[in-house]
Amino acid sequence: MSKVKDMSLAKEGIRKIEWVQRHMPVLEHIKKEYEETQPFKGITIGSCLHLEPKTINLGLTLQAGGAEVAMTGCNPLSTHDDAVAGAADLGLNIYGWRDQDDEEYYQTINMVLDHKPDVIIDDGADMIMVLHNERTDVLKHIKGACEETTTGVHRLEAMHKDGALKFPVVAVNDAYTKYLFDNRYGTGQSSFDAIMGTTNMLIAGKSVVVCGYGWCGRGIALRAQGLGANVIVTEIDPIRALEARMDGYRVMKIRDAVKEADLIITVTGNINIIHGDDFKYMKDGCMLCNSGHFNVEINRRDLEAQSTSVREVRESIEMFTMKDGRKIYLLADGRLVNLSAARGQGHPAEIMDMSFAVQALSAKYILNNDLEVGVTKAPDDIDYEVANLKLKAMDIEIDTLSDRQKEYMCSWKEGT
Repeated sequence: MSKVKDMSLAKEGIRKIEWVQRHMPVLEHIKKEYEETQPFKGITIGSCLHLEPKTINLGLTLQAGGAEVAMTGCNPLSTHDDAVAGAADLGLNIYGWRDQDDEEYYQTINMVLDHKPDVIIDDGADMIMVLHNERTDVLKHIKGACEETTTGVHRLEAMHKDGALKFPVVAVNDAYTKYLFDNRYGTGQSSFDAIMGTTNMLIAGKSVVVCGYGWCGRGIALRAQGLGANVIVTEIDPIRALEARMDGYRVMKIRDAVKEADLIITVTGNINIIHGDDFKYMKDGCMLCNSGHFNVEINRRDLEAQSTSVREVRESIEMFTMKDGRKIYLLADGRLVNLSAARGQGHPAEIMDMSFAVQALSAKYILNNDLEVGVTKAPDDIDYEVANLKLKAMDIEIDTLSDRQKEYMCSWKEGT
């Protein structure tokens, strides 16, 4: 069963899926293993992920392992209609299309839950929230869930702290082979791929403000610096602020940073990062975008209230004319720019190869273990398996400790 926009796009979608498969060797290795072992035979897996070729490949990997797979999107603007049509043609149950309104978005989440999944793979925790608030009839089927992103993990940890969470969740986001690579190198490259492709703007010589210096912020700042930007970081954490300064960036409060900004990128996972009077201090022509999960970091209502007109001047770019005549530009409605902008393709396939390998192995881990209710990190064994498979695929060999070195590392008796 599927509900998609246009099945005539299936051929092009399959071509894109086949392209990313060639660049996701770890997931392909796991797929071959799962075809033989069938760890998900008789199991239904429901997912709420960005619907694009790389996530479709994860769905096909789970399907190869014997699962009935039902998928929907986790962002109304990030769905690739050709990839969704291709997935439907390849036998996945898939529900979603680009430009859904809120009602349609939650309707398709419920369509996945109608399959009564045993395992959930979520990105941002919207499906898990619907399960707990509206679809409690499905809770009895759930053995556990995986959560892909920082924002979702924070929501679920708060939910567990309040005693509301009803099943175990593996925080895939907290795996080393996820956040050290996906959050940093993936977000950094894909954000600027989307920004530059959407705006046709030169980054060199611009003042780029990065709000937040977590792993995603680190990656964005690194890529901005590499493109020749003058990078300014804003933070609330004193340790991260010190790190940003010693990494070579200027650090200041948001109110001071916006006065210099040519481009502002929010990546905090929090609400109202740019709001209120912040817009009054921006230069004419300042561009705003968000690389955090939800469209809450840039307060669009406050921006609209201070403007006299709003119009789309280029696909995925809105121009807000302020009362004093300044022009401020908002990309992709303030949603996740690397996937929601018209040119957004998401993270490179080689990066998502590791993240989705962790997802595939964590789904199996949930089924094979009696986990306690709560949010837990993916086991280190999964991290090391993914890292070793990735190194092998890259034809990289590393050293191992000798027996004497192992003995030394475990001893307390030897010193100077």
